[in-house]
Amino acid sequence: MSFAAVAFLSEEGTEHVNQAVSFGIGGLVLGILLAILFALIAFGGGREHS
Repeated sequence: MSFAAVAFLSEEGTEHVNQAVSFGIGGLVLGILLAILFALIAFGGGREHS
């Protein structure tokens, strides 16, 4: 078997995930992390440094 035949056979078994779902999950995680970062800065902004 050639490499191309093996690569073609290996791609048949994989499922293709919708890219919109992947970008949506990535955007959601990014939004959560940015919200946590904003909360950390807002909470620590009024405290005195010791």
